Amino acid sequence: MTNDTRTRYFHGGAAGLQVGDRLVPKPPLIAHPNCPECKARAAGVQIRLPDGRLSEPPTGQPDKVYISTDKLYARYYASMRWLGDLYRVEPEGEVVRSTEDAFDTFICSAAVVVQVIDRAVRLTPKERRQLDRRWAALEVAARREGMGIPRQLNRR
Repeated sequence: MTNDTRTRYFHGGAAGLQVGDRLVPKPPLIAHPNCPECKARAAGVQIRLPDGRLSEPPTGQPDKVYISTDKLYARYYASMRWLGDLYRVEPEGEVVRSTEDAFDTFICSAAVVVQVIDRAVRLTPKERRQLDRRWAALEVAARREGMGIPRQLNRR
């Protein structure tokens, strides 16, 4: 799939980026011996952190940047990071559909921030319910198609 300039892509993640900043794949985090989140990431699993949040889910493409055409789903990812932000981005290079999610998620080599939409994202209870309903419907469709995509909704 090539980059369609009419498509709006979103990224929820690290706080503090500005228009024009480039998103590039993060280098792997160094696992610290006493860090439960580092151990979980190394094992490819999610755990519940002491503050009640789920750790970041493991990625199958650590050398790529994840973007989505689904704004609420990108807000969800921004809300998983402490004071994470939501951005509209333009991908660089080839855009390929990710098979890791039931939502419309894509991977690319890098992306540029073209708009800061929301800072310090926290989902409202209404947004969580809406996302939960959509997630359930997508899971049912995925099971019917034999995709077996895992549920990752971070309930607080």
